[in-house]
Amino acid sequence: MAHTRVYRDGVLVEENFPVEQVSDYLQDPATTVWLDFCEPTEDDLTSISEELGLHALAVEDAAEEHQRPKFDRYDTHSFLIAYSAHFDVDTGMVTKSELAAFVTKQALVTVRKDDGFDIEAVAQRWDASADLAKSGVAFLLHGLLDYIVDGHFDSVQALDDQIEALEDLVFDERPDQRELQRRSFRLRKSLTALRRVVLPMREVVNTVMRRDQHLIDSVMMPYFQDVYDHVLRASEWTESLRDLVATVRETQLNLQGNRLNTIMKKVTSWAAIIAVPTAVTGFYGQNVPYPGFQATSGFWVSTVAIVLLSVGLYASFKRRDWL
Repeated sequence: MAHTRVYRDGVLVEENFPVEQVSDYLQDPATTVWLDFCEPTEDDLTSISEELGLHALAVEDAAEEHQRPKFDRYDTHSFLIAYSAHFDVDTGMVTKSELAAFVTKQALVTVRKDDGFDIEAVAQRWDASADLAKSGVAFLLHGLLDYIVDGHFDSVQALDDQIEALEDLVFDERPDQRELQRRSFRLRKSLTALRRVVLPMREVVNTVMRRDQHLIDSVMMPYFQDVYDHVLRASEWTESLRDLVATVRETQLNLQGNRLNTIMKKVTSWAAIIAVPTAVTGFYGQNVPYPGFQATSGFWVSTVAIVLLSVGLYASFKRRDWL
């Protein structure tokens, strides 16, 4: 089922009406219409394309998945592709939801590729700032972009917290190297996915704000400027996290190398201490009587001593994380 709303002179007058009535409302210049599709069929897009005069290339991009974030201008409308993002702290993965939007003089048509995009949250933002609804389509577009960009910002912040936690693990006295490598790889993968949707938004919002687009009035311009500021902060933050993840990985390898050098020095020192009496006794071929000499009990005592000392050394090295 499609979501629909109509505003007249900045006041919400009706919602959830049939899609077939969209053209009737658009005959009134004082109205602004919002229409939302979730996983629409080809017939749905064709019907609304004919009613609003949408360009065939834009309709084709709206039907295709995995498009690049962009904002294109056509003769009768503009076309937007953007992604919402959410970082899951438990799994360490970023989930994305693609959205296409047609922006006309009196209508905003959103096309969600899946139900992961929370369109209800966008509607709540519109309701929370209903005093701006007189700006028409610019008001609707601002609420949509503001929700998307805030989601990017929250995801970057959550990812930053996870990277800081990873830094603390790196400097643990006895870190779990496998877990560190696993988490480091997972965070780098999530950061790469996030960069692909965050960085292009600078160009998208900047294009929307251009005066030759004639989309934003003087009332909404400061609000779009605020969105653009959040976009810049999220983009710069994402770039800094990219360097931070690389630094964490380099630090992990350096600490691992330093720890290995320390272990090698200790083991070499013990080997040198043991090698001196071994060399002396071996050189002179010393073979003196000892308790149990030439007796079966002596063989078993020496064998047990060798086993116990070997196991003790193994346990000691394992406890110090040398093995």
